Formats: sequence, C-alpha cells, structure tokens
Amino acid sequence: MRKFSKLAVTAGIATGSFLIGQKYNDLNECFSLFFPIRNASASTALVSTERSSLDIPSPKTTTVEPWTQPSRAAEIMAYGWPGFDNLRTYEDFVLSYDRRTRTAHWVIEHLTPDRMTYDASVDRGKCAFMPDNSIHEYFRSTNEDYFRSGYDRGHLAPAGNHRKTQNAINQTFYLTNMSPQVGKGFNRDKWNDLEKHVRRMARKNLNVYICTGPLYLPQKEADGNLYVKYKVIGPRHVAVPTHFFKVALVEYEKDKFSLEAYLLPNAVIPDEKPISDFLVPLDTIERAAGFLIFEKIPKSKIKMINGQKQGGGLLW
Repeated sequence: MRKFSKLAVTAGIATGSFLIGQKYNDLNECFSLFFPIRNASASTALVSTERSSLDIPSPKTTTVEPWTQPSRAAEIMAYGWPGFDNLRTYEDFVLSYDRRTRTAHWVIEHLTPDRMTYDASVDRGKCAFMPDNSIHEYFRSTNEDYFRSGYDRGHLAPAGNHRKTQNAINQTFYLTNMSPQVGKGFNRDKWNDLEKHVRRMARKNLNVYICTGPLYLPQKEADGNLYVKYKVIGPRHVAVPTHFFKVALVEYEKDKFSLEAYLLPNAVIPDEKPISDFLVPLDTIERAAGFLIFEKIPKSKIKMINGQKQGGGLLW
C-alpha cells in the first residue's frame, strides 16, 4: 500500500511538472508574439548592432556632482523658525501668516552685501499690490480692505531690501507681506528710517538676519484694567496692529554677532526722535509676540545687544 502511494505521488509530480512546463512554453510563445525583441539574437535584432560613426562618450566618463548648496529658505531661516503656522516661502523672504488678523505673524529676511548690489533692470514701478491666492479666500486680505481706510499698506519685508531680481521685489508686494500702518509720520518716515538703518548694516557686514512683525499690546484704561484693543479695516476685517517690531541679528565677523531689537508704536512719531529710543530687550518682544526669535544662535556668539557689550552670563 505504501509503495503504491509513493508511486502515485511520483506520478502526480511528474504529470504536474509536464503540465507546468507545457503551460510555460505556451505562455512564452504567446509572450513572444507581443514582445518579439525578447527572443531576438544579435543576428535577428530589429535594432542595428553596428557601431555608430558618432563618437558617443561612455556613461562611465560622466560624473554628476551631488547638490550641496542649501536652499534659499534654509539660508534665511538659519537661526530658527519662530513658528510653523501657515508658512509661505518666497524667493527672498519667509513668513508665517495669521489667518485671523489677515496679516503676518512674522517675516524673516537674510541680507548680505552682495544682495544689496541691486540689478539696474529691476523696476519698482512694475510692482503692484496683490493678494496672495495661496491663502484661502476666507482669510486673505485684498486691496479693497485698504481702500480709503486711512492706513498705508506697510511692507514687513521692505521692497528696498529685495531689488536683486524683478521677481523678488514683485513678491514683496503680496498683501501677505503687508500690514495696516499709519502713513505720514510712521510708514513713510520713522519706520522707513529703521529700514534704511538695516540696509546700511547689511552693506557693511557679512550677514544680517531680520525678523519683523506686528504686535497687539495691552493698554490701561480708565478703570485701571489692561485691555487689548485694535481697529479692523475693510470688509475682511484686517487687524490694525498697535505696534511693530524689528529684530536684526548682525554677523560682523565670522561667528561674531550683534543684535538690535526695536519696538515702535503704530502712530505718528516725531521726526527728531532717534531710532535708538525704540530699542528694547529681546524678551519684551518675544513675550508679547508669543514666539522666540533667532533661538538657534548660540548665545556665546552674540557679543553685543542694543549697542551694549555682553559678558558671559545670560544675554536676555
């Protein structure tokens, strides 16, 4: 009985092997009908195997160098991201957009002497204020919001910082980069003075990193309590900040930095008032803004803050 079983199994295996082999041959023949080159030899190949008269270099002689350059965004954000809410990366600056206020949380730029060498073909006259359509229509600001509002469309990343290419300056006119600013006496005057001061530093130093943004600070009222109140403009209720900040991290020698932190009210400021009157401790801005600024810079590398030399202890 056992012998008979072994014979049956052996016969079954042999039969199965034959059928599989036959099926493979059938499939192979069928396959060759659709893909005849698979079974082609050098003598039957459809493509000529004769050497071309053209000298085509061997792939072995071609080398591809790995891409090692950091992205522009990585350069701009070298010393940390204040946050990751609704990020927008443009050619020459990065911002985080606040959908509730319809303006930015912060904008960060990176300037160098080379980037301050402007292209003469770049024309600010070709620029136009425009909404950023990457923002959902519920949350984006438009030119209609600013129309007859009494406020300027104030740049956070100034157009004057980004005249290296036409596209770079064009992008500074996105309304995501704007915030309602008092015009005469602020945007066109004292705030503009601060922007020029930063550009002067950028021309004289290795690198300058700038973080700019709006603030909504509390004020004490008649009942003795503090309230955060701000105006909104336009049909989309774009928030009018009470203050603006600008922080400049300046690399004046390799791995040696100074830092300047400014806080200005969004109001008419007398022309005779010096910019230095608006210097504040960095943590004053950070506490009010709700995020840290340039937190990745080793504190030991910052040798001066707001014009004061720093020792070995905590810097802010």
